[in-house]
Amino acid sequence: MTTAFDPIDLGGRRLPNRIVMAPMTRSRAYGPGLSPTASTAAYYAQRASAGLIVTEGTQPSVGGQGYPDTPGLHSAEQVAGWRRVTDAVHEAGGRIVAQLMHTGRIGHRSLLPEGLRTVSASAVTPQGTIYTAAGPQEFEEPAELDEDGIARVLDEHAAAARNAVAAGFDGVEVHAANGYLAHQFLAPNSNVRTDAWGGTPERRARFAAELVRAVADAIGPERTGLRISPGNRLGDIDEPDPEPAYTALLRALEPIGPGYLHLVESCERTLTLELRKRFPGVLILNPRSAGGGHAGPGELALVEDGTADMVAYGTLFLANPDLPARLRAGGPFNDADRATYYGGGDRGYTDYPPLGA
Repeated sequence: MTTAFDPIDLGGRRLPNRIVMAPMTRSRAYGPGLSPTASTAAYYAQRASAGLIVTEGTQPSVGGQGYPDTPGLHSAEQVAGWRRVTDAVHEAGGRIVAQLMHTGRIGHRSLLPEGLRTVSASAVTPQGTIYTAAGPQEFEEPAELDEDGIARVLDEHAAAARNAVAAGFDGVEVHAANGYLAHQFLAPNSNVRTDAWGGTPERRARFAAELVRAVADAIGPERTGLRISPGNRLGDIDEPDPEPAYTALLRALEPIGPGYLHLVESCERTLTLELRKRFPGVLILNPRSAGGGHAGPGELALVEDGTADMVAYGTLFLANPDLPARLRAGGPFNDADRATYYGGGDRGYTDYPPLGA
């Protein structure tokens, strides 16, 4: 029987276990030009016992930023900052991929250079507020991306993927989940287009597929992954029947052949199993826990029963840098301090103690 502690091949790399550190926004890119710091390198290196680390969402361009102090991968300063991170992780024996996250309409013009505004699949304003340096602000109406704008975003992702490789990353994960730009194209309430990029499930899935293609063409499909969250309502997304768009997306990915699919389980397990059946590569599952809380040791069984090839943990990894060892031992687990999730210094970032400390 395969367990979460067994090795697995991913994109030609041998991973020592099947436990993944999920991407988590930390808003601590305090280096020059929104680049990672020495604390960032320490934070990720502490968690190098993961089979795979997926970084926090990293903007592929200045226009892709949606929150204060999030890092990018579009400048020489950022590449240099991330190189310190990847070197630290690799020296500690780990493997790490960069998640490229364009937030689309989930942002605010105060976070962008003068003259830029948020963009999306359609000019549909999400309900709610966004955190900015001046405090919470109402979301603004985004500009609908035209053909030139779509081509520009695709090119930005390809360039950022090449920068990721230059920075020493083992691969790139395209973020098409959690209400951000690619998810805005997938969802019928945020994509009301009637052209080649909307109107049917197949056309709504096209943008996410083309992002994956752009990255795969730039760095190789074996080093490319995709994160999705069918039915996730974050960012004022509404997908009452997500299956048609996501099965269409997987069909569009077949000729591209990305190395893995990272599924955030927001719907019933039946959809997870259907997508699992349709995707030939490695499936990383960020699962819903049986009790409705954070995933824990019980979710390791998802590898044993074949539901997933790898299991991703978020909050539990944030508070437990040596999570694989704790999962193998059945605990104990540090509790996460929610007050230190976003921004701040090293408290709640690099000071969670390992076992035996």
